[in-house]
Amino acid sequence: MKTIPSAALTCLGLLPFLLCNVSAQPVALRYGQIPSTIKTISALSFYIGQRKNFFVQEGINLEMMPIEGGAANMVIALNKGMVDLTRTATPYLIQDVLKGSEGAAIAGETLTPIYSLIAKPEIKTFGDLKGKVVGLSLAVDTISISTRKLMAKNGIKEGDFKVKELVGTPARAACLRKGDCDAVPLGQPEDFVLVKQGYQRLGVSTDAVPNFLFTVSAVRKSWGDKNKDALVRYVRGLASSYRFMRDPNHRDEVVRMAIEVTGSSEEIARQTLALYFDPDRGVVPKQAELDVKGLGQVIQCMAEAGELKPPLPPPERFIDLQYLRAAGLQ
Repeated sequence: MKTIPSAALTCLGLLPFLLCNVSAQPVALRYGQIPSTIKTISALSFYIGQRKNFFVQEGINLEMMPIEGGAANMVIALNKGMVDLTRTATPYLIQDVLKGSEGAAIAGETLTPIYSLIAKPEIKTFGDLKGKVVGLSLAVDTISISTRKLMAKNGIKEGDFKVKELVGTPARAACLRKGDCDAVPLGQPEDFVLVKQGYQRLGVSTDAVPNFLFTVSAVRKSWGDKNKDALVRYVRGLASSYRFMRDPNHRDEVVRMAIEVTGSSEEIARQTLALYFDPDRGVVPKQAELDVKGLGQVIQCMAEAGELKPPLPPPERFIDLQYLRAAGLQ
């Protein structure tokens, strides 16, 4: 009687939609990572994927490659072939494609982000920001756009404040701590950390922009067409990470991994996950899906900020859904 290899037995136990090719060699994929996000909660899904072997189960060896020089360099590295796929904020991808690149989003990573506008302890209200220095990202960035809209909603318009451009939550947090900035938008867990230290949370980005598609996994279309099987496996592994992250039964384990990623306390890790999921605020994808309407909102906001001129392009120009569809995820 022929013995079934252990790898085959493992494969037989997987759900039907998972890839079961025992003889296939693992595929190496070079993933461009934004350095400023490595120790933030936005890196948690990839940490989960690596720790729980979700990518390995799909036959993917995911090599994380930090790309220095700011978020705009992510699409540059992709175009140069330094990475196979990359994380990027959608405005940079949109600008890059409009300049003639063949980039396309293939999976969602952060849908609608929550950025807190954190201010010095003595700044109690939005009105106190008049004449002050606000540390923002680049003008095209959704962080800057949503923060400007939040301030405008609360009576603080362009010209009422000074801008200091700083790319990355760590850089903005450092500016606030040093006193060079009076207020900055921060993601998690840095916003919770500073509030605990006595800084003020004036508001959150979702008060002004409730629906965005913030960060995505992007590839060059020609490369993707030649490596469809690998990308289908990649999006399945990523989807498994998000499902695990969202499952309330895994909350304690996800908290432990969040602490390992961010270095924050258990209290802050739990506060962050509760902010995202209790109730669900649409920050984290259900299974790596792309929010086409959310991308349309990014395009509209870029136009309002003067970063795009009409006629505005449709969001479908910047995405390629074939991999999610092939994996049964969208």
